[in-house]
Amino acid sequence: MSEYLTDPDRLDEDDLLDVDEFASDEAPDVAELPHPVNWNLLTAEELEAEWFALDRWVTWLRRTYGLPALVVPPFWHHHPELVWELSALHLHWLAAYDPEQNASAAIGWHRDFADARARLRDWVAASGTRIDRDRPTRQTVWPGEEPAEPVEDTAIADRAAEFEAFVTAEVAQRRQAEDDFYAAIAEEEP
Repeated sequence: MSEYLTDPDRLDEDDLLDVDEFASDEAPDVAELPHPVNWNLLTAEELEAEWFALDRWVTWLRRTYGLPALVVPPFWHHHPELVWELSALHLHWLAAYDPEQNASAAIGWHRDFADARARLRDWVAASGTRIDRDRPTRQTVWPGEEPAEPVEDTAIADRAAEFEAFVTAEVAQRRQAEDDFYAAIAEEEP
């Protein structure tokens, strides 16, 4: 075994990785195979768990592979194109490194990771997000649509605090949508 892996002075907790840790916040009673995450259909509770699981994995990924902000920027979570790409890559990683998986699955993941890095660079370039600032991805206005709002940069002061506030707001919005949906059903009942 490598000295790196056996010398506790050279190993920190970010180097220790458990596939289940990145699957969800709560370990299920029965191991669940990774499955696609449709961010549009998650309940508020599922949404919160998925956001934090994906954020932990993206942090591990960028540190492990030394990814620059041109590939994974601090505000990736504000850009659906980056969320969907990173989520798919995360799920692919979970499947590739599952203990029951074929031994060659990991090399397949790395091949696909190279392709994903190229797409991530394209998404980041199009979105305009940077290491120290973010702005909404510019949208092309089609004929007949309302003109787009002006796009302004936002400075990044504390990424971790901003992420938690972002998730809290997203979960509250999803919970409100759920409450409105159930209230509408209750009003329709005889």
